[in-house]
Amino acid sequence: MRIRPVLALSTAATALLLATPQSGAAATRPAPCAQKSLTVRAHVSQDPRVLHLSVTNHGARACTVDRIPTVTFGDLDGAALPVPAGDSAPYRIGAGKAAYASVRTIADPADPEARRVTSVGVSADPSHFGRSFSARRLGAGDAVLVWEPVTTWWKPSAAAADKALAKGALQSA
Repeated sequence: MRIRPVLALSTAATALLLATPQSGAAATRPAPCAQKSLTVRAHVSQDPRVLHLSVTNHGARACTVDRIPTVTFGDLDGAALPVPAGDSAPYRIGAGKAAYASVRTIADPADPEARRVTSVGVSADPSHFGRSFSARRLGAGDAVLVWEPVTTWWKPSAAAADKALAKGALQSA
């Protein structure tokens, strides 16, 4: 599981924030996406170790999700770790637009420590319930092999997500 740290503000920083007018900042910052306005999808890519994820905003306005998708595996504890490593932050999705992420479930399918799961859970934001995909629905057959899974942050295209995953895999090797 990812632990999302909460930063404590110093007294001076708190005073500065309280003294700064918020009307302009609030007007330009999209609200969090309502779960009902999002469609989450997932499927196995051409590489059977990689899942492609997407989230589409069907709302009339831009909104935000967490920049790191929450990806869990069957009844295993924990979630895919982000590459690059980072903390939670908002990711803006325009009205009618989609965001994409790539997940490497396992580096080596022959790894003797690999776990087999029959479902994968995907959520665009940790505050949402998300959606569960069976291994068959993903196109993975009877099970998804999992060991030290990683996920990219949401990206504007599937190609950008694949590129980020390849770069992240090289850095973590």
